[in-house]
Amino acid sequence: MSEEILINVTPPETRVAVVENGVVQEIIIERAQRCGLVGSIYRGRICRVLPGMQAAFVDIGLERAAFLHASDIIGKDGEPRSEQIMDLVREGDRIVVQVVKDPIGTKGARLTTNISIASRYLVFMPRLGNTGVSQKIEDDEERRRLREILQRYVEEHQDAGGYIARTAAEAVDDAALCRDMAFLAKLWRGIKERCDAGDDVGPIHDDLPLALRALRDLVTPEVERVRIDSRTTMEKAAAFATKYIPEIVERVEYYVGERPLFDLYGVEDEIRKALERKVQLKSGGHLVIDQTEAMTTIDVNTGAFVGHRNLEETIFKTNLEAAQAICRQLRLRNLGGIIIIDFIDMTDDEHKRQVLRALEKCLARDHAKTHITEVSALGLVEMTRKRTRESLEHVLCQPCPCCGGRGSLKTAETTCYEIFREILREARQFEVETLLVLASQEVIDRLLDEESGHLAELEEFIRKPIRLQAEALYTQEQYDVVLI
Repeated sequence: MSEEILINVTPPETRVAVVENGVVQEIIIERAQRCGLVGSIYRGRICRVLPGMQAAFVDIGLERAAFLHASDIIGKDGEPRSEQIMDLVREGDRIVVQVVKDPIGTKGARLTTNISIASRYLVFMPRLGNTGVSQKIEDDEERRRLREILQRYVEEHQDAGGYIARTAAEAVDDAALCRDMAFLAKLWRGIKERCDAGDDVGPIHDDLPLALRALRDLVTPEVERVRIDSRTTMEKAAAFATKYIPEIVERVEYYVGERPLFDLYGVEDEIRKALERKVQLKSGGHLVIDQTEAMTTIDVNTGAFVGHRNLEETIFKTNLEAAQAICRQLRLRNLGGIIIIDFIDMTDDEHKRQVLRALEKCLARDHAKTHITEVSALGLVEMTRKRTRESLEHVLCQPCPCCGGRGSLKTAETTCYEIFREILREARQFEVETLLVLASQEVIDRLLDEESGHLAELEEFIRKPIRLQAEALYTQEQYDVVLI
């Protein structure tokens, strides 16, 4: 499988696209005014303790207080502490925390006291003393080798903390791993000194900018090249790679073409499509994806696909194709939390198993942790995908000012009838000469046309003239009845 990473840089925004076999699979966007906070370490102050939720709100200098659950507060042995939140922290306490989830929607950032710092090959946890190996490294001999290297280093450096070997550490020699461990230990000493140097609320250590994080986290042996369209960023990336990831230096290149990099690979079109509800499948079927506050729902439909043999075969092929498309859309749109997939109902149990296997196989390439359940009695597949940052839609869009995110507006007819009721209400309560109705052009047009007879009857009933005035800035739901 050929893979490329594209990095598009402008002063206010950095965008990264992962392209596999010519198809865009993942898009990450970071804006200068709203940089991702995951991985950043803060000195905070407990501003409110919530015993009923076993949690506390922490002021870390952001617009909204961040959230710290009792289970995310670890003891000196690195294990979660079992005491009540009131026994762990009190209002006004100073605390060093790390962001594990960016602020999403109306929710503040999610915090932990279990600090971890990532490098190319390892994750360092200064408050733990144990070692581990990524589950994606499946070879038992390699897992044993990596564990022995990490354990030996920890035993030789008693204050070293704990380490986890990342997937990129597979087949990496001892010296490179030891260099990584020494670098992370030194970095932590610097962070600890800054922790002890002051008492103010605010950041102590920020994670790398997106372009460098992409080199650290996304470049695998399958990645053939990393193309960057900014000379300055490319020079920084090359220097970073030379120092920390020398084996990928030759794969980092500066894109000098006249055509925009994302246009060349069709990324702009994919971003546009990823903001739409409907996703067309090659067979003629389609997906309908809806994000809500509680969960994301994905509905699979055969659409124009009628198949060639029988109904069950048509449904099975559509669901198989949908499983692959869904996995790509989850990565592309960065959908997280609870996800409900409504596959087309299948009667054959073997077909159900094959569709689930296809879903699991495609999700194996996903960087985010996922969990899938069996097909339920209602024919639904429930799954979760770890959410650490906002979805593509939340980064690029805002709720519609007309409908407030509902996705629908009251019809002009409905608004007209609401106006009639309001006129009756006002006429009964107040002594007036004339009533003036302010509404959108669509509503005024309907009052003058289809509803003109009803309006005349109303005028006769209340024995008062009713004047109409169109307001260009009013939505179809807005209106005012003014007493003159």
